[in-house]
Amino acid sequence: MENSQKKLGIIAGGGTLPRRLISYCQENQRPFFVLAVEGNAETDLVNENIPHIWLRLGQAGTGFKRMAKENVEEVVMIGTIRRPSFKDIIPDLRTTAFLAKVSTKALGDDGLLRAIIKEIENEKMRVVGIQEVMKDLLAKSGCLTKKKPSKTDLIDIKRGAQVAFELGRMDVGQSVVAQEGLVLGVEGIEGTDELIKRCGGYKRKGSGGVLVKLRKPQQDMRIDLPTIGSRTLENAKNSGLNGLAVHSGNTLIVDEEEVIKTADKLGMFIVGIEPGDYLE
Repeated sequence: MENSQKKLGIIAGGGTLPRRLISYCQENQRPFFVLAVEGNAETDLVNENIPHIWLRLGQAGTGFKRMAKENVEEVVMIGTIRRPSFKDIIPDLRTTAFLAKVSTKALGDDGLLRAIIKEIENEKMRVVGIQEVMKDLLAKSGCLTKKKPSKTDLIDIKRGAQVAFELGRMDVGQSVVAQEGLVLGVEGIEGTDELIKRCGGYKRKGSGGVLVKLRKPQQDMRIDLPTIGSRTLENAKNSGLNGLAVHSGNTLIVDEEEVIKTADKLGMFIVGIEPGDYLE
């Protein structure tokens, strides 16, 4: 592809996807530069052989300038970011000016991320989704595992999809845990893993329940897509859930082959769904 060798800026948060993207660039000889976010990116993500800088969330302006200096042309924002309160951020001058421009009404996850994209693209860099760089990361439609959802699981998937859609529409979260038609918990600022662990204590006797994870209706496909990995499955199993239902074509699967193998080993299902099929 013509764009395959454009220098890529990687704004790296937590989790394994930033590491996979760095390895992909190295294996395919694509030039790249990493902005590793302190307190979020894994401490051993980069070394002296990987072009990078570490920066605080409040140093976004410094990071944008550095990427421009490094002749970055495309940018991927990938990995989990802890959402700090404003008092936890000591912004540089550029970031202070940026925050002053953004209405507090826009400071939900999606509103803030869209504003950051606009700021990056003002520097003549194009923000892209990781799925545009690394193909075959998005969940396929239908059941991906040996185990299939039961009739009770399908009821929970429908209930979870309905609630997750509304949750996302309000820019709150992406995930819901449902059991026997009841909502055990919805995702807030704590993230999916903590939601799953919390719901393990709320389970009722009977069928185990399902985690439903959807892209927010208004969400930009380039940023913060729903993501699952083997750890998601392990946490779900520990909390007694039967399986996962994810937004097909809109959810990132970290190492699909390994994830499906883990699900089969644990006796769990993963199914890719289209939310519209479950909304009344």
